[in-house]
Amino acid sequence: MSTLPAYRWRLAPDGLATRRQLRAAGLRPGGQEVVAQLERPRRRRGPLVAFLYRVELARPVRPVTPAKAAALAKANTARRTCPTCRRDAGYVIPARLGECVPCAFPEQCAA
Repeated sequence: MSTLPAYRWRLAPDGLATRRQLRAAGLRPGGQEVVAQLERPRRRRGPLVAFLYRVELARPVRPVTPAKAAALAKANTARRTCPTCRRDAGYVIPARLGECVPCAFPEQCAA
């Protein structure tokens, strides 16, 4: 097993991109192997390593079908709906609370 070449943050050569950079360009890795990695400074949040892919081997992003778009909309609505009061909270319900903030903390929200 060979090790991947590692580049410092912002010093990757042209022709290589992260998944996010590919997605912003309307591309996806398309099954290709990771060719290098990008190391981020530790003082910032997020992953410390990002994998790099070849841009010339990337493929276009597949279009979202109407059925998939409807399923995603339904799932996002379910994540915003409070199971206690059955209202759309307007934000994704935190998993640690399990319900909207007014239902989780009624004494603080009543004031």
